[in-house]
Amino acid sequence: MTFQNTREFARQLDEKDVLAKYRSEFIFPKVNGKQVIYFTGNSLGLQPKRTKAYVDEIMDDWGNLAVEGHFYADKPWWDYHERFAAPLSTVVGAKPSEVTVMNTLTVNLHLLMVTFYRPTAKKYKIICEEKAFPSDQYMFQSQVHFHGLDPKDTIVEIKRREGEHNIRLEDVLAKIDEVGDELALVLIGGVNYYTGQVFDMKTITEAGHKYGAYVGWDLAHAAGNIKLQLHDWNVDFAAWCSYKYMNSGPGNASGCFIHEMHHNDTSLPRFAGWWGHNKERRFKMEPQFDPVRGADGWQISNLPVLSLAPYLASVEMFAEVGMDKLIEKRDLLTAYLEFILQEVDKEVESEFEVITPSDPTQRACQLSVFLHGEGRTLFDYLMKNGVITDWREPNVIRLAPVPFYCSFEDMYEFGQILREGILNKSK
Repeated sequence: MTFQNTREFARQLDEKDVLAKYRSEFIFPKVNGKQVIYFTGNSLGLQPKRTKAYVDEIMDDWGNLAVEGHFYADKPWWDYHERFAAPLSTVVGAKPSEVTVMNTLTVNLHLLMVTFYRPTAKKYKIICEEKAFPSDQYMFQSQVHFHGLDPKDTIVEIKRREGEHNIRLEDVLAKIDEVGDELALVLIGGVNYYTGQVFDMKTITEAGHKYGAYVGWDLAHAAGNIKLQLHDWNVDFAAWCSYKYMNSGPGNASGCFIHEMHHNDTSLPRFAGWWGHNKERRFKMEPQFDPVRGADGWQISNLPVLSLAPYLASVEMFAEVGMDKLIEKRDLLTAYLEFILQEVDKEVESEFEVITPSDPTQRACQLSVFLHGEGRTLFDYLMKNGVITDWREPNVIRLAPVPFYCSFEDMYEFGQILREGILNKSK
């Protein structure tokens, strides 16, 4: 498609957009009385309007039924999480028995490492990516210390080549071969939070398994954003937060995936709790733990249904639309945003460098832009003029054109505001 940097062209794209109606399903903040252009769905998704009804339902059941809401609410609380299995499994490419919701992301990664990081004297090393999200880095370090090991000897980071912004697949595979039989675990972010790079999860998972290592993925920036086939890729485990592309609300519950190949292996250690116990016998209060055969067997406590209600509202929206339609719009919207940036770059003295891979198979719903010659003042200008974006030092802005609620006209309007912000600075 040949793009045009005009409002008329952007509106034409919006008129053809089969997902355009979903924009009105979300609540947008306002700046100066005008609806914002929202580019930070990679940090916190907008609130779906239908969320309130889901939360109100829980509150009404609590008020009217009290403890009996566990069994007699319209959506009984004791099995509330089971409503996520089918729709979430389609989002991440899994079997319903392989997914569950519980806790928050880093808590779940810690719990999953109880099962899947079991270092021995000869097999103890962890491979991760350089500049992983800080929470993952802290998690790795604390897990390694917990096992009495030295992070310097245990954690192996795959680094970017000098002068490059992204990690090459061949370097990931070479590092796996280099560590070889000492490799216990590969755990990488499926989409790098800083650059927006999408990793080849299928190939990397196969490479890790070749050495008998477990392979897991932090899908914080991937779930609801990219096409995932966790079951078919034979991923051992994964976890993701729900409040970014999945719009469940700040700090909300995490999703988990455990491949069915591990479901019946009772030798795998785990931190057990009541809610992971055999559902049919749970209320017999038996002293011996008998885990549910499936991802639910990794649960510990009964679930915070008030937190799950907004997530369920969003998950059902994903079920209505399907990942294929979201990805189709995502790719066109991101390409149009990239075009707009290039057009603005021609008109101003600044130089924009998109550090996200240009290959559509290696990127998703994020463009990270290095603003050479610009500083924090430009970011502040954008925010004051209704463009909600994200700043990362030294001078990178992350732009996430989420297909559920961003429009093509948003991309055009952003370009106009960006251009004015740069030109006004020099006056």
